[in-house]
Amino acid sequence: MTDETLREPERQDDGDGVTFIGFVLSLAATAALHFGDMPNPETGRPDEPNVQAAGHLIDILALLESKTRGNLTAEERSLLDQVLYELRLRYVDARKDPPRIIQP
Repeated sequence: MTDETLREPERQDDGDGVTFIGFVLSLAATAALHFGDMPNPETGRPDEPNVQAAGHLIDILALLESKTRGNLTAEERSLLDQVLYELRLRYVDARKDPPRIIQP
């Protein structure tokens, strides 16, 4: 392997390409839609929560974190860690039993 191979690829800043941060934020926003925390762009109202679909997106982000370990910038790593942390907390909260009308 040459030094040329090991060098980080040049980044495009033309605003037209997909960035890692943009991709992570897109997945996080989709998870928020599935949790019912954001309005559906088509209806303007939140959809019924789909915790299973939100959990699937968390799994995708965790896979992405695992497969990119050691290859991210500090900013990318920090964002991914924070997004995963917050989505996992939200998932645990969403999986809790709904409050009972009559408490034992």
